[in-house]
Formats: sequence, structure tokens, C-alpha cells
Amino acid sequence: MSDEPQAEAEQVDEEVESGIQDGDFVRLAYTVRTTDDGDVVDTTSKEVAEEAEIDVEGYEFEPRVIIVGAGHVFPEVDDALIGAEVGDEGTVEISAAEAFGEYDDDEVRTVSANKIPEDDRYPGAQVTIDGDQGQLETIIGGRARVNFNHPLAGKDLEYEYEVLDIVDDREEQASGLLGMYLQQAPEVWIETDEVEEEQVVESDDDEDEDAEPETETVTVEKETLYIEATPQMTMNQQWMFSKQQIAQDVIQRIGVDRVIVQETIDGGMGGMGGLGGMMGGAAGADIEEAIEDVDIDADELAAELDADEE
Repeated sequence: MSDEPQAEAEQVDEEVESGIQDGDFVRLAYTVRTTDDGDVVDTTSKEVAEEAEIDVEGYEFEPRVIIVGAGHVFPEVDDALIGAEVGDEGTVEISAAEAFGEYDDDEVRTVSANKIPEDDRYPGAQVTIDGDQGQLETIIGGRARVNFNHPLAGKDLEYEYEVLDIVDDREEQASGLLGMYLQQAPEVWIETDEVEEEQVVESDDDEDEDAEPETETVTVEKETLYIEATPQMTMNQQWMFSKQQIAQDVIQRIGVDRVIVQETIDGGMGGMGGLGGMMGGAAGADIEEAIEDVDIDADELAAELDADEE
């Protein structure tokens, strides 16, 4: 029996393993278009966006850092990237079912116009009805016709990409990952800090199981990812509502111990030019303790305000 098929299979495995693998951070340039009419859905190229007459104000058009296999791109694109090398280009066909779903006629529903704010009662308005987002098609009298399908439902897509780089630097990885979440990559840096924390003291003596465990304060080293917050970042809804989850994802992906978000305020603030907020560690404890020390009685405060008004 010949060993040639087995040798060829081993060679193919080696070729796949030598390229991009699941979990790698990759910098991609890409453009996504609808297959039928070539409309640009998403792109990292400002020139492509301008040619497609897309409003580019307020957007950063630059290659994106994604993690292969983490759901940051369509599964078909993930599959195409496995085994690829820096410099590789390609176009992946993505069916409507695998993209944003098939068009469902049942998702075009008639609802009461009273559920739509008066300012949004015009064809094409984006509306939210009972928690579902849709597009208003028509409104006649007290009834409105709303399409709850995704705007790209039923459309096949073409994902054109180029692999620009494999990102190994952890600060670049963190910046790219945050940029994917926030549509803008903030300034980040990693430092090793000495932090005091309480640890339980182990005892060999037989003690009451209900007794409070004895603790001691020890100094430990923690690897910290610092993020310089920008006004755009602090007002970003994704960040406002999901910063704890985003920070935990960054901690796990980058392999740091904690994340500290630092906001700098300039302009006549004396010695309070820099303020920091932290997630994943113990920073900010002094502020929390100070707040706890303030004893405010809500009823007394209300009475004082009423007296001032009189």
C-alpha cells in the first residue's frame, strides 16, 4: 500500500497550520457589497465610501483588527482566513440566509399609529414598536404599515478582503478590539502595577467553620490595560451600556488582570487635571468610601429645599 496519499494529507495539514489560525488577531481591509446591485454595505476604505456617496463624516475609515473564529466576521470569511497568509486577497460569497436572513413577508405588519411618535410618522422612518425595530412604509389614518425585516434581509453579499497583517503586539490587539466595539480605536497602554489586596490567611488549626476567615493585606503585581477615554467614547451607547462586558472580553482576550479607563479633563481644574475610573480592579475605592461617608437624609434635604422656595 502506497504512503503517498498519507504524505500528501500531512503536507496539506502542515500548510494550513503554517498560516492564520483560529484565535489569531488579523488586520483586514474589506468591502462588503450586495451581489445583485453592488451597493456598498460596509467598507474600511474612505475612497470606496465616497464613490458610493456614503456620508463619511464622523467615521474612521481604516483597516479593522478582528479575531479569527470569534464571530467578528461572517463564518464563511472566518473559514477563508484559516490558513491564509499576510497579503492574501479574496472574495467570499455569502448567501442571504447566512448574512441577514431571508425576507419574511410576515415581518411586514400593521400597527396602531399611536405607537409611533408624531415626529416619526413619515415613510422611511426608523421606528421601534414593542421592542422591535423596523421601517415605516405607509401610514393612513390610525394605522401604520411597518417592515420589521432587516434592511439587508433577502440579499446575497460579496465580502472582498485583503489580509494586511497578523497583530501580535498586545497593545495593538487591545486597541483594535476596542475599535471594533466602539468604531474608534482609543489610545491604550499596558503597565504592571503594585496593588494592595486582601487575602485569606490559611490556618492549620481546627477552627469553627462559622468563624470569619482571617485576612491580611498583601502587595501583588497586576498587569493593567489603561484606556485613554475620549469624549466620543464616553458618549458611545455601546460603551455606556456594555462597558463591563467589553472590558471582560478585553481582559480575557489580551490576558491582562484588569482594565482602567482614564479620563483627562483640561482647563482651570488645578490639581484635578486627570481623573480615573476602573473596571476589573480596586481603583476608585477612595472615591466610593468618601461617598459612603456622606450622610444625606432625603427627607431633610427636601424640607430644606421647600423652605428656601418659601
